[in-house]
Amino acid sequence: MRYLSTRSRSQPIGFAQCVAQGLAPDGGLYLPESIPDFSQKLEKWETLSYPELCHEFLLPFVGEDYSFEQLDAMVKRAYTRFNAPEIAPLKDLGQGVKVLELFHGPTLAFKDFALQLLGELYEAQITRTKTPINVLGATSGDTGSAAIHGLLGKPGTAIFILYPDGRISPLQERQMTCTDAANVFPIAIDGSFDDAQDIVKTLFNDAAFKSSARLSAVNSINISRILAQCVYYFWAYLRLNKEERANVHFVVPTGNFGNILAGWMARKMGLPIKTLRVATNQNDILYRLFTTGVYEVGKVQPSLAPSMDIQVASNFERFLYFALDCDPARVREVMDTFKRTGKFVFENLKSDGFTASRMDDAQIPQAIKTVHEKYGYVVDPHTACAFAEPFEQGTTIVLATASPAKFPETIEAAIGVHPADPSLDALKTKQIQRARLPATSQAVADYIARHKV
Repeated sequence: MRYLSTRSRSQPIGFAQCVAQGLAPDGGLYLPESIPDFSQKLEKWETLSYPELCHEFLLPFVGEDYSFEQLDAMVKRAYTRFNAPEIAPLKDLGQGVKVLELFHGPTLAFKDFALQLLGELYEAQITRTKTPINVLGATSGDTGSAAIHGLLGKPGTAIFILYPDGRISPLQERQMTCTDAANVFPIAIDGSFDDAQDIVKTLFNDAAFKSSARLSAVNSINISRILAQCVYYFWAYLRLNKEERANVHFVVPTGNFGNILAGWMARKMGLPIKTLRVATNQNDILYRLFTTGVYEVGKVQPSLAPSMDIQVASNFERFLYFALDCDPARVREVMDTFKRTGKFVFENLKSDGFTASRMDDAQIPQAIKTVHEKYGYVVDPHTACAFAEPFEQGTTIVLATASPAKFPETIEAAIGVHPADPSLDALKTKQIQRARLPATSQAVADYIARHKV
């Protein structure tokens, strides 16, 4: 399998090189040159464990870069730190609604599914090339801690994570800044997540700096992240009874579009998903896109669901590539227009099964309360955004993206319950260790140059 840039001005490359590069040299995002059809394998996959399913799914994508045995070993190691035997339990709330719990990994958020695996891929790359790497990413909350815990203490690596100072939850910050690991460098910037993401893209587009710093991308611009997330859509579907599979809908809290793009790609691979609902908070650029056809950046509004406080959804470019009939020239035109003006109007956007809903900060606590009263279930503020009822007729699977224990103040204010987790409680006595920098690419580049491996 080769990987192509959405902007078509970079050479096709293999899986391992694609993982190492993250962002294409032309500024585009990598996609597999062909999309396999797994529809005839679904019945055979029903009895597989989660690691076995992940292994079978990834085989066509890794090509000859990893042997059957190498991939099997990496996948098995990646999922040893999850505290639920099923890895991703599917809970039945009744009334046709189910919740796929994606928060049983080491940092209690769905990002662990991809980033534990990406840590294994990086380690394999370093072993093969004997070359250390410096991993750079931006986070609005959960990506950073999941990436850090995927690379914690791994030899030959340093990880630099930018996050908006004061705009993530205190426990999310502590998960990044209280590791005591020598290869971890959390950086609080004076700006928003979009500022942090823009710095990351700027540094990756600086070919000389990227090469000298041996940078690799950990954000969902890295295609391995999206592929790993596709797996849990197949897993959830295969946990359903036969009679529940006729009319399946997924509702996905999303900010950067990566989590729901994985579901859309799973649908292209033959998974019979009827609709995919984009569930946003008050930073609703994606909701506005799919309801009006206008993709227009606004001002980031800090919210009770901080991991979704995003206005520029970087993974949208991958969907755009397919929506524009795989025409890279058209993709370049749209992205250039959006970069210049902050806006693009789609006259005939192919929604391809997408619907959308939004929830603001006044509605999130009420949603948490309603879910608790109606289903006897506690959801975190991000997952609460997915419960903008009514749901579609059939079977609805809501992706629960984070543990309620990461947002105890919001949960307690809504329903009087104080969720806790031992791993988070242990962080409260540790010393925060971080850098604080202005939101400029030069400041971050200088810091990386001083601390890289």
